[in-house]
Amino acid sequence: MKKKRAKSHEKVEMRRMNNEEDHLVSFSKCRSGIYIKASELFTLYGTEVGILAFSPNEEPFSFGHPCIKLNELHHNYKEACKQKKVAKEQEKKIKKKSLIKGWWEEPVIELDMDGLRRRADLIQKLHKHVQLQIKELQTMESCSTLPSDTQTVGHGHGRGPC
Repeated sequence: MKKKRAKSHEKVEMRRMNNEEDHLVSFSKCRSGIYIKASELFTLYGTEVGILAFSPNEEPFSFGHPCIKLNELHHNYKEACKQKKVAKEQEKKIKKKSLIKGWWEEPVIELDMDGLRRRADLIQKLHKHVQLQIKELQTMESCSTLPSDTQTVGHGHGRGPC
């Protein structure tokens, strides 16, 4: 004859709960169970244990050996989360700009005087770069269209004017 286990000792399938209230109650029970295990590890083996857990509502809970600086760990975690959030927002802005248009296509009506001056400088630099590229391509084309025997006329080194 098999002994019946108490309901509290039955194995429960791990799955996400849809009911928010059940979710919070379950988190609270699991958290206390983890704290008990951490305390046992310290008592039995002398280990230094620190636990930092966040509830589904993002409320921090900590348990640990006195030498573990959980407050500092929590602060560092929060700072890393803030930095990650800022980085994601910047990435979204960059992606949004790159999907819309090139900087030369963005409306200038939104720019102040400094922005207009910077835009004008960028356009001038782009214009100069395009003009240089045109000249370079024209020079290359003119060199490739010359007959090979005329490239050596007037030049003792055997190379054409290019």
